[in-house]
Amino acid sequence: MSVDHCIIKQPKIQPAFQKATAGDIVIVWDEPERMDDNPGAWWMGEIICLEGSARDPKAPLLFQVADIDKGVIRWVNADCVQKALMPLNDPKSKVIPFG
Repeated sequence: MSVDHCIIKQPKIQPAFQKATAGDIVIVWDEPERMDDNPGAWWMGEIICLEGSARDPKAPLLFQVADIDKGVIRWVNADCVQKALMPLNDPKSKVIPFG
């Protein structure tokens, strides 16, 4: 009986928060594990700053995000950030800084 021993490598899909930087417009889910139950439990915000983890300071752990609709600034876990809508490092985005 032959056995196939080949290893199939799956492409690594990085979470959205891995590429996020300060100034990005993102979608934040309050409870990402319940996305299917309540599709309206999200809000849009702008990342103000990032806090790294203790093991790897370059890997974001917490984001300080300003809610675009309410103006409230709050800290969120990195895994709650699900999608970057307008990353500042994207050459196609036409964001004009204030000032």
